[in-house]
Amino acid sequence: MKTVADYVLTIPDFPEKGVMFRDVTSVIQHPEGLKLAIDGLLELLEGVDFDVLVGAESRGFIFGSPIAYTLNKSFVLARKKGKLPRETVSETYELEYGTTEIELHKDSVKPGQKVVIIDDLIATGGTVEAIAKLVERLGGEVVKIIFLMELEGLKGRERLKNYSVESVVKYPGK
Repeated sequence: MKTVADYVLTIPDFPEKGVMFRDVTSVIQHPEGLKLAIDGLLELLEGVDFDVLVGAESRGFIFGSPIAYTLNKSFVLARKKGKLPRETVSETYELEYGTTEIELHKDSVKPGQKVVIIDDLIATGGTVEAIAKLVERLGGEVVKIIFLMELEGLKGRERLKNYSVESVVKYPGK
């Protein structure tokens, strides 16, 4: 029986020398890979009580939408600055070379709501940490953060140590 990892193509030295790029598009282009990915993420949410699923732009949308649909939960988009049409809250975070901002609609998470955050990959954890701060600023409680893949060598889990974090596939390197 195949696993999600069997569908992940690894491209050496992309986007730069020394990086082993884990390609999520190779998972979702196969019906079996996509099903295994969604099913694996759903397993990570078994027994979790939550109201809202927040997906990180853009691959968090791919995995978050079918999960929200399956579990009959609200789905909220966390987007790059300037992409959401209504009033927003934003959080600045560090990239390898500079900073950027991520936003949520101001009315997307209500005080007291329990929130799960989803993305395809955890590397350094900066994007999801910024999303968690936004959820908390809006009065929500982050009850779990889930990823399809984790690059353990980049220690993103340490950055998110105050949260319950799980991933379907773990890679020991970068």
